[in-house]
Amino acid sequence: MTARTPIPDGGDDPPGLLERVLVPVAEDDDARATARGLARHLSAGAQVTVVNVVEKAGGAVDKASVEQREMRATEAFEAFREALDDGNVETQIRYGTDVADTIFAAADDVDATVIAFTPRGGSRWIRLLTGDVALDLVTRTDRPVLVLPDVEAGD
Repeated sequence: MTARTPIPDGGDDPPGLLERVLVPVAEDDDARATARGLARHLSAGAQVTVVNVVEKAGGAVDKASVEQREMRATEAFEAFREALDDGNVETQIRYGTDVADTIFAAADDVDATVIAFTPRGGSRWIRLLTGDVALDLVTRTDRPVLVLPDVEAGD
């Protein structure tokens, strides 16, 4: 596989697709995979905001404590930075009952030009039971979505 060249800066043109990238991550493995995939396409000066959504159960008992999920978010952010090899990444922990809606709100708040992610694995059965955030991101969005391949380290 050959490395791709960065998308050139548009100068005074309207913002480029990868100028302000919002990257949703759930845990450290998909954070690394997304960072590796995104690194091949970013140009100098791109603004990257990585967001982790702590899903609230909306009145039901949460799956894990908020503190545990915040700790996992912090670990995912660190994994993303290490894999991207760039400390110039903003991070946000968001809270919401609908993960996709919370990601869309974050994209609005940072005026993202694109939402970029690497879909997590899992069977159709698991996605049916838990909801498919990736499908929602692609079908319910008001901005471009970049679905990145899972690129192995060293490729």
